[in-house]
Amino acid sequence: MAENQQSMAVRPDRPNGISKNVYFLTIAVVAVVGFVAGTRSQELLAVIGPALGFKVETSTLDLAAVQRTYQQLKANYDGTLDANKLIDGASKGLVAAAGDQYTVFMDADEARQFNDDLAGKIGGGIGVEIGVRDGKPTILRVLADNPAEKAGLKAGDVILGVNDQSTNNWQPDKVSAAVRGDVGTTVKLTIGRGTETKDITITRAEVNNPSVESKVENGIGILTITRFDQDTGSLAQKAAQSFKQQNVTGVILDLRGNGGGYVDAAKEVAGLWVAGKTIATEKTNGKVTDTITAGDNAILAGLPTTVLVNGSSASASEIVAGALQDYKVATLIGEKTFGKGTVQKVIDLGGGTQLKVTIARWYTPNGKNITKEGIEPDKKVELTAADSDAGKDPQLEAARQQLGA
Repeated sequence: MAENQQSMAVRPDRPNGISKNVYFLTIAVVAVVGFVAGTRSQELLAVIGPALGFKVETSTLDLAAVQRTYQQLKANYDGTLDANKLIDGASKGLVAAAGDQYTVFMDADEARQFNDDLAGKIGGGIGVEIGVRDGKPTILRVLADNPAEKAGLKAGDVILGVNDQSTNNWQPDKVSAAVRGDVGTTVKLTIGRGTETKDITITRAEVNNPSVESKVENGIGILTITRFDQDTGSLAQKAAQSFKQQNVTGVILDLRGNGGGYVDAAKEVAGLWVAGKTIATEKTNGKVTDTITAGDNAILAGLPTTVLVNGSSASASEIVAGALQDYKVATLIGEKTFGKGTVQKVIDLGGGTQLKVTIARWYTPNGKNITKEGIEPDKKVELTAADSDAGKDPQLEAARQQLGA
């Protein structure tokens, strides 16, 4: 199954380009810290840490109240307490109290799911996107080279049942959960296609769900990016080179439903049009902390381009869309974007747990932070439920018209 991921712009918590001298210094620091020990080690790391590319906070919280709460819980609770769950719960509550919906503590299971979603790893499934048309769960897209395609499923097929259970009044997420399962197991779908109804049994597999798809129609290259993962930059460049070889007269970049991903991937995609230019700046506490510069391989520079966006286009998607709009190299068509103008860093805390923490706000080349406001398209075109029910896409059609196709 293919699902939307959480909207974000992420910087992985790992240093890059560290020299041998810094590695040596790191070893030396570890040795000294081991000798000094205790609170003194934290003070030493606070001084040397920035030179090594990481931050160390030496202040502490008085957790005596938490300990008292735990002791009273332990003394009076009628049941069994799981210490690890209590610790995770305390950490989750501590981070949640910061009041930022994008700053979260993730236990081991949540962290694993988060990273799998970002990488497009969704476990056992059949490779379809499911939505609702005419009130019925319907296959909107069949992913190439996956079990559903091999079984003959098509976009527009209505899922009437899963494993002999009627899907009447089921929402897409419930259908998705029923269809997914362990790799190698089977799922039976009852499919309605026109006036025909039939049962199809499909063996689940690891779904192949690349972040980039491309095709050429009537001389227009259509580049669809569903997330910004570690492969997005190279896949988008490959698609762009194919467009050039096929002498396309224009490009449609479809970012609808793209919840974001890695900032580095956004840099590479934007660089297909605006090589070497600033696509965003990051500010922490009002001070510029980083300048995000586009890649240097502007394969599509000069080609007429439209960008499709909607309310689910967020974060890294908005970085790309905002930059192309500000530099006037593309026309944005669709609906106002989500409005997430912050950047998160993912930090490993040990034991599989992770902290995703907001480290900065980002601003478009023209200096705008789009938090809660989103990006207004140059040409507003809605995609209604009636359009979806009829299998129409007026936004894509408007993009084609804009390019003269």
